[in-house]
Amino acid sequence: MATAATFLILLFSITQHLPGGERFVNHIGVVKAALPLEVSLLRTPLSLYVPALALPVWGALAQVFVVFGLAEIVLGRRMTLVVAYTCTVAGTLFARVGVAIGPDHLFGFPKWVAYVRDTGPSAAVVALAIVIAFRCRAWFTAGLVVALMVGEAVVLPNLAGLEHVVAVIAALLIAVSVEVFGDFWPRVLAGVGAATSVAAAASREVAVEARRRRSAGAVIP
Repeated sequence: MATAATFLILLFSITQHLPGGERFVNHIGVVKAALPLEVSLLRTPLSLYVPALALPVWGALAQVFVVFGLAEIVLGRRMTLVVAYTCTVAGTLFARVGVAIGPDHLFGFPKWVAYVRDTGPSAAVVALAIVIAFRCRAWFTAGLVVALMVGEAVVLPNLAGLEHVVAVIAALLIAVSVEVFGDFWPRVLAGVGAATSVAAAASREVAVEARRRRSAGAVIP
């Protein structure tokens, strides 16, 4: 999965620099707060793999290959996808809210931010790093990532910086939820299965005992 994600980023990077390629990528994978919500949500899965035009693509490739690969090993493929897309969607929704409330609020943005291209894997990478560190009990690494993202948002209070903080918050909520409730339903289902097995065994014992008594009654003159 990590290899496929890295390949998609490389493919989109090459495509958007070809003649007519940027328009094609914009139509299928570029998210902006000015777009209708349903269009943004439909494009969000692919927007994760569309690298920013102003940043070197090798950085995105290295981040995704390493962090997604670690997440695939530590968290599993399903959990990796859940964390990556949930935190990316959280950032996308935050951008819309920030534009809606306006620059007069602490986390608001001016209207022109609605037309800023909001793509790239950085929010997913940050979120996965937090969840991996939480799962491995690497508290120093988790704290360092949180401190760096908060520091980035303070020094550079732009859309990307604040979306990284939103990704950190969403990742922490996911990590805590998994720790608290992750084994709850499996334990419940295991208990139900055990109770069902005991009940079935008891029913078989009752049925055997009833047949034995009927058989004993039949042989008595």
